[in-house]
Amino acid sequence: MEPEAGPAAGTANRARLGAVAVVAAVVVVVLGVLFAGHGEPSTVDRWLVPPTADSVRGPWRQVALTLDFLGEPVGSVLLVAGCAAVCLLRRRRRAAVLVVTGVGVTVGATTLLKQVVGRTIHGAGNLSYPSGHTAFLTTLAVLAALPAAGRPGVGRTAGTSLVLAAALTAGAAMGWAEVALGAHYPTDALGGWCTALAVTPPTAWLVDRLADRTADADGRRLR
Repeated sequence: MEPEAGPAAGTANRARLGAVAVVAAVVVVVLGVLFAGHGEPSTVDRWLVPPTADSVRGPWRQVALTLDFLGEPVGSVLLVAGCAAVCLLRRRRRAAVLVVTGVGVTVGATTLLKQVVGRTIHGAGNLSYPSGHTAFLTTLAVLAALPAAGRPGVGRTAGTSLVLAAALTAGAAMGWAEVALGAHYPTDALGGWCTALAVTPPTAWLVDRLADRTADADGRRLR
């Protein structure tokens, strides 16, 4: 991991991941406009899987339920607290702040978007777009990959690929679980994945910038 004095998110891949964030934000907006106020699966959703019925049985259902629990309030709090505790034990306070802040921003963004878009599943009270579970786990994966992607010697292409691979793995796993359990449409999962990609890298860089300013101010006061 990066030294405490260095950036928690790395700097080498900012331009490329910034472009990814912009594209992801566009996808989130386009899907939100297309599905605003809808309460039925789209043609794409129907083509992929019947999204309003559980489509997983046996041991795979337990896997899906376990993944789903990680995105529930209790599971997510335990997971974030565990990640932050590991960072603190390794004396990576900035990384701990980044985990809590990054997840908080993502959860806030998905909650707001659900209210604005108003897409539902299984009735009017179940807002579905974007998938907060998918966005949550994707955010944690991105935050875990950013420091490694920014290490000296890791090329920009390799670093960007590492972040996207981590995001895709986490997003696909949680998205599969949510769709398989009938909690979300496939396009909800895509929207959640893109929401995480849109907000997490900028949030990480903002945390680094504020931390650097605080460190500089503390250094000036000690002179």
